[in-house]
Parts: sequence; C-alpha cells; structure tokens
Amino acid sequence: MAAPRTQARHVFAETSVSQEVAEQTAVGEVMVQSLIRSQLRLGLVVTAGFMASLLVCWALVRWVPLFADWRILGVPAPWLLLGVGAYPIIGICAWLYVRAATKNEDQYRDLVEEK
Repeated sequence: MAAPRTQARHVFAETSVSQEVAEQTAVGEVMVQSLIRSQLRLGLVVTAGFMASLLVCWALVRWVPLFADWRILGVPAPWLLLGVGAYPIIGICAWLYVRAATKNEDQYRDLVEEK
C-alpha cells in the first residue's frame, strides 16, 4: 500500500511576478514599494548633491575675498557664479537623476516581466 502523498498530483504555482503586481498581492506590493523606495532614495541623494554644490558656491563667494573682487566683462564674478553657474549644476543633476531613475525602472521591469 502506497502513502497518500506519493499518489497525489503535483500542482505547480503558475503565478508570475507580473500577475502578483497586477493583482496587488503581498509580493506585488513589496515589489512596488521597493521601486518607490529606490526612486525616493535616488531623489534625496540627487537633491543633497545639488544643495551641497550650491553650498560650495555660496561658501566660495562668502569666504574667499579674492574671488569677490574679480570682474568678468564688468560683472562681479560672484554674481556670475550664483546667477549663471547654477544652471549647469542643475542640468548635470537632472541628467544624472534621469539616467539612474531609468536604470532603477529597467531593473524593476526585468524582475516583473515574464520570460
């Protein structure tokens, strides 16, 4: 006589990660929350880097008296640094953010997509 478990059919779970996310199960919720956390962390890091770079510009203007005396085409260098120099910093931070956010989303998509 055979044990009941040896005669039972094997039932394999056919639930994919994309189904988990679509059906908003616990696994899908964890996956989405993980993506949100990684995007939030990225946003905070980029913001902190941007603020730090502006703080360095401000410190240069405030505590380096030689820099405050420079003039470029008759315009004081501190005005140019704070008024015009911030835009390349904004552009670089934005480019880095988009690049890293796309990478996070691609990694998430690779996890979720069925193969």
